[in-house]
Amino acid sequence: MTTKQPEYSGAGRDSLVVDLAGNGGSRPCRKKGGWITFPFIIDAVVLVEAGSSMMLGLAVNGASANLLVYLVQQFNVDQITAVQIMNVYNGSTNIAPVVGAIISDSCLRAFTVILISSLVSFVGLIPLTLTSILPSLRPSPCAPTSNPCETASAFQYAVLYISMALVGVGIGGTRFTIVAFGANQFADDASREAFINWFFFSFYAAVILAATIVVYVQDNAGWAWGYGLCLVANIISVIIFIIGKWHYQDVRPQGSPFTSIVRVLAAAFRKRRVALSPNAEDYFYQDHSIEVAKKQPCLLTPKFKFLNKAALVMEGDTHSNETKAKSWRLCTTQQVEDLKTLIKILPIWSTSIFLSIPIGVQASLSILEALTMDRHLGTHFSIPASSFLVFAFLAAAIFIALLDRVIYPFLHKLLGWSPTLFQRIGAGHLISIMGMVAAALVEARRLSIAHSHGTMDQLNATVPMSALWLVAPFALVGAGEACHLPAQVSLYFEEFPASLKGSSAAMMAVIIAIGFYLSAAVVKIVKASTSWLPNDINHGRMDKVFWTLGVVGAFNFCYFVLCAKLYKRKPSFKH
Repeated sequence: MTTKQPEYSGAGRDSLVVDLAGNGGSRPCRKKGGWITFPFIIDAVVLVEAGSSMMLGLAVNGASANLLVYLVQQFNVDQITAVQIMNVYNGSTNIAPVVGAIISDSCLRAFTVILISSLVSFVGLIPLTLTSILPSLRPSPCAPTSNPCETASAFQYAVLYISMALVGVGIGGTRFTIVAFGANQFADDASREAFINWFFFSFYAAVILAATIVVYVQDNAGWAWGYGLCLVANIISVIIFIIGKWHYQDVRPQGSPFTSIVRVLAAAFRKRRVALSPNAEDYFYQDHSIEVAKKQPCLLTPKFKFLNKAALVMEGDTHSNETKAKSWRLCTTQQVEDLKTLIKILPIWSTSIFLSIPIGVQASLSILEALTMDRHLGTHFSIPASSFLVFAFLAAAIFIALLDRVIYPFLHKLLGWSPTLFQRIGAGHLISIMGMVAAALVEARRLSIAHSHGTMDQLNATVPMSALWLVAPFALVGAGEACHLPAQVSLYFEEFPASLKGSSAAMMAVIIAIGFYLSAAVVKIVKASTSWLPNDINHGRMDKVFWTLGVVGAFNFCYFVLCAKLYKRKPSFKH
């Protein structure tokens, strides 16, 4: 006997389900969603990220330090080329979540997308681990007397890149799909914002675990043991995520929202020579009777009036019962307004692209700085160069917790005021600029010491300067991310149309992806047009790169302020 599947939509999905006998009634059921889902989602985040993307993408907007070092030390890739490879790879792994979000919104439930993607990332880690175990899958070690070093064969590179691609696919279906999936467990904006803040806190906690424990294991027990730990963490995360299945509320996909966007553009273009009508009755509100739709119409706004033509009803656009006849010639007013919402938010979104470029460049180049500096703590312990990124993530985690639990509540209680999402994003811009300035000052001092101590021309010589100087720039970058990253995700989730909620979180992935691609382009252009980035950074002027990025960041902040002042937000519903 066939039974009806429960439909979950709106506020009612928390308390009612359709009668399973098909009688049209409703009955109380166990409440789904809410904070009970938090441990399952967050545990999955910590273990999946520590198990897969931490090894191939140490953070959502930072370079993968471990893989960068792995390329240099195990695959004999020169340093600047490795930086470019990592920026391109990080861009790819951050554009992949967009595909995952589209699939989640269009045809598969978010739970299914996250589960399949987690398994794919596990499969991808297997060949990566094998490259660290089997000598035949990597080139021979570079001897001090060999110049140049042996390069990897086409087959060895193929195995490496296939494993990276598989993990990238896994990241695509989990990293930001799981943010939207978690946010959908809550009915009010305040709870969603709290979840998003704690999501990123847990995310950075996972990064810290990966950049300390896993890196320590790699340095002391070998790369194979480190990647093996990732495999174990990944599969445990899948088990935890599945256990929470009975508590989740999983929104049913409603078809590709991006198809409706293309339809609006196509319909408006086809009617480009048609004059707009001043009568509301001449527009298509819903895909059924216009008389019924008039009760709660989505009214067209005067902005971007050209798009309103897509909803203008003309002869042949509807059937006799006033339902849509040609979907590529007629769209609902809601579909038109959804597209306008996306267009309206694009300027704000673009400011974050320029914010991601300096962060991507700094995260990659600072690892090269650490390799040349004194990384000892005491006489017996040396901090791995890749682990210095942990200070950015540690600062981000600490600041997220302080902002959410101390600073914002204190401001609200003392002044009756809390910073808006735009103000939080703006603060992130300013702190990130300070991080660029600090990075420039530290690099200038490093070059000065290297010159004064005569280590400029000594191969693999250590500059007598503590690498702990890098902590301050990394901490500022992390504090900046704590301000702007959760705020941006909350902003997009609240402002995006209902049909695009799943894709809203992936907007950050697009920003980070474009930022990493442009970071690779910036490094390439600077290397080709100046002498600032030679292969031996002791003979370069990396400080000038950081100063330039700081200036660009200042102009970008001014652009952001302008965009924020011109933007009008949707009404907010907080309980």
